[in-house]
Amino acid sequence: MRRVDKIKPSATMKISSIAKELKRRGEDVIDLGVGEPDFPTPKHIVEAACKAAMEGKTKYAPTKGIPELLEAIAEKLREENGIDIEAKNVIVTPGAKYAIYEAMMTTIEEGDEVILLDPAWVSYEPCVILSGGKPVWVEHEENFEDAPIEDYVTNKTKMIVINSPNNPLGVVYPKEFLKKVRDLAVDHDILVMSDEIYEKIIFEGEHVSLASFDDMLERTITINGFSKTYSMTGFRLGYAAAPEWIVKGMEKIQSHSVSSPTTFVQYAGLAALKGDHSFLKEMVEEFKKRKEFLERKLKEMGLEFAPPKGAFYMFVKVGMDSEKFCEELLEKKKVAVTPGSAFGRKFTDWIRISYATSMENLERAVERIGEFLRG
Repeated sequence: MRRVDKIKPSATMKISSIAKELKRRGEDVIDLGVGEPDFPTPKHIVEAACKAAMEGKTKYAPTKGIPELLEAIAEKLREENGIDIEAKNVIVTPGAKYAIYEAMMTTIEEGDEVILLDPAWVSYEPCVILSGGKPVWVEHEENFEDAPIEDYVTNKTKMIVINSPNNPLGVVYPKEFLKKVRDLAVDHDILVMSDEIYEKIIFEGEHVSLASFDDMLERTITINGFSKTYSMTGFRLGYAAAPEWIVKGMEKIQSHSVSSPTTFVQYAGLAALKGDHSFLKEMVEEFKKRKEFLERKLKEMGLEFAPPKGAFYMFVKVGMDSEKFCEELLEKKKVAVTPGSAFGRKFTDWIRISYATSMENLERAVERIGEFLRG
């Protein structure tokens, strides 16, 4: 079987596409499927992109990214995340998703095992498969803040993938758990991919970068980007920080595929890092209000859920096949959510609700979901 035949299209993108098509036909659809902040991109970021384009920054950029942005990312990682790196350890990519793909294509060989925590973001497994690796799923413990990774490490384990804050659980992994991951990586000479795309959207706990732990600099691939923090999903701008040999491999792939990230968009990224961040507090506070509203309503409905401490998702147990639930909810009540089966192996009767939408939409959606559950 060809590698591409072993993977499915992204469930979140599939649901979102159906919802958008229904909206185009005039249907009153509430989309709680896609992980896209509903806040506008800050004005100074948009203006930086426009200014760069008007100044003629519309030609090919260096494959790794413009030097100014590479330096700014390295500075951010040193000062905010405690990761002692230089610009040579950074590559800018067209979206964080592509950084994950490039990193796995660079490091994973045929038959290598890659540990994923069930549930995990929908695109990790396809990237593992496309690189020739074997996904190994580890079930979370009941509190969702731990997982017995140590029971799944073998002599074929090449990488452990960690996402904190987590999509879809909303878990912010405590330092003790990350320390366990660090010890396993060092003791068994394993790479760790640390996806930190939601690092600024935290309600409880603190974000800790795995690459900041002792002896982890040379075995950690830190993934991040601008989509979630700066509401820049359509700009398609991400980055990775990693040992130089990995960055060089990613650069080779990038040179033969997309050539480079969009040139003028990189100046928007530079403005995002260097500019005013006051909007972040307001955004996180609004997400927290929505989270607390959903928690109250789900409890009233008698539904079990994973209490989120970060990101903007609610992972909810519905007690039936999640794909069937999502299809019927969209068909009958015009509410789009994502099936839990898209995120791994165990949570086939769970769904993911994105609260990256207005409170008004959430109130209407909750009412419709309640009607649906009551039959």
